[in-house]
Amino acid sequence: MQQKVLVTGAGGQLGQELARSSGVLLQCVPLSRRELDLADQDALQRVLDDIAPQQVVNAAAYTAVDAAESDSAGAWRGNAEGPRLLAGACAERGIRLLHVSTDFVFDGESPHPYTPEAPTAPLGEYGRSKLAGEQAVLEECPGALILRTGWVYSRFGGNFVKTMLRLMAERDELAVVADQVGTPTWAAGLAQALWAAVERPQLDGIYHWSDAGVCSWYDFAVAIYEEGSALGLLPPGVQVRPIPASDYPTPARRPAYSVLDKSSSWRDLELSGVHWRQQLRAMLQDLQES
Repeated sequence: MQQKVLVTGAGGQLGQELARSSGVLLQCVPLSRRELDLADQDALQRVLDDIAPQQVVNAAAYTAVDAAESDSAGAWRGNAEGPRLLAGACAERGIRLLHVSTDFVFDGESPHPYTPEAPTAPLGEYGRSKLAGEQAVLEECPGALILRTGWVYSRFGGNFVKTMLRLMAERDELAVVADQVGTPTWAAGLAQALWAAVERPQLDGIYHWSDAGVCSWYDFAVAIYEEGSALGLLPPGVQVRPIPASDYPTPARRPAYSVLDKSSSWRDLELSGVHWRQQLRAMLQDLQES
């Protein structure tokens, strides 16, 4: 019998990549936030009963990191309360839950990549609300799988890559933060990892996923320019200049180092990590073709 998988947050960049990559062996039911607000308990119960999925992939989240500092109620509703209600409803019905979380649960003080077991210490409201969501999911639905990620981009929605492409088309010079280090994640690769997790119902607990390799935002911007230029997406002669984070203050503090250790994911999902630069090239080609 074909597995039915409900994908929440289907209007976002990950949700759209999940919907277009589900394949023929699964029946993917994508619902956007307009169609299902997880914090609306009555609507949530009704949708789960009507659709009756075997698994749910929760790609819904409040992702506006800076806005969360002044809108903590919105962040906690989307990232903690909604996942808690979803996890409880899934547990009651015997539905497996896969929940997407973030590298912002860490404080960036580690000298080496964060393992799934590493101590958490979020710096801002976004990270705190996402950590509370993780804890609620595991409390309400102990067999759930949590997949943390970071620096997500895609041809869909708003993200760093598309912002850089727009600014590089408008300006001769850009200044980009060089002392915050992590790993970009193409949402299409993240979707592939989630579908691999769906196919392995024995897996639970916390896993990490991003592309392979490490870079700063500055390195990432330089690569976007080089790869974008090679495809004819950008004009010649744009200069990208490195600056410290202190020169670009934001309402939310961000971890200086948020590289995730993916070794358990590569092993248990039987996927090899693809370098972030190769994934960036593939995403830009995808964008060009679309």
